Amino acid sequence: MKQLPKEQHNLEIHQNLEYWNKKPALRKIYKKFYELIAKQIDNKLTGKVVEVGSGIGNLKSVVPRAICTDLFNNPWINQVENAYKLTFQKNSISHLILFDVFHHLEYPGNALTEFKRVLVKKGRIIIFEPAVSLLGILIYGVFHHEPLALRKKIQWESTSGFDPSKITYYAAQGNASRIFFKRKYKKYLGDWKVILRKRLSSAAYVCSGGYSKPQLYPDFLLPVINLIDSLLNIIPFLFATRLLIVLEKK
Repeated sequence: MKQLPKEQHNLEIHQNLEYWNKKPALRKIYKKFYELIAKQIDNKLTGKVVEVGSGIGNLKSVVPRAICTDLFNNPWINQVENAYKLTFQKNSISHLILFDVFHHLEYPGNALTEFKRVLVKKGRIIIFEPAVSLLGILIYGVFHHEPLALRKKIQWESTSGFDPSKITYYAAQGNASRIFFKRKYKKYLGDWKVILRKRLSSAAYVCSGGYSKPQLYPDFLLPVINLIDSLLNIIPFLFATRLLIVLEKK
């Protein structure tokens, strides 16, 4: 049977779970990522904390109250959700967390409209994404299977008749860098206050090989690589490979 395009993502999820269980350093690196995300949660806001596109569902290790959702009904997922048509009620969510999900949104404007609907006043979207720097272009452009798509037009909204249930696999790793750091896209973010744009070196992540590539250092050297990261963060336009973006609903 020929595999449907959307199913490619679920296949990657299960492959990532296998790699995750085999790579202790990767688990420690992701814990640090999750801790950065957790710091952006405003506990004064009432409402649910929801992760959209939870993948293998590990955010709960740091944010136990998070509701993990995805397109696919895997055992570790709390409920199936589609970013373009969430089942949550209006003004019921305090935080939406998207970890390596934003670049899979073919129509970011549609998704942001839906996110605005379900978020409470001053509710937050916390986005963690690949970063486009000189190193980022090399890493994601050469060594990652998903396209950067830096020259491809971003279709902000879908055409009429769009059916969220019929979405296919889409990836453009450069979209977050373009949308949140390029002036031309500022006009699309009128409903949102950008309260954080942080670029991270994440050399520890890059040299870990991520999920599928070989790790370039032994586990015991991870603290040393983290120290190098703190130095590389001084020059983000050269070395950033990760972005942390926080949007607040106006």
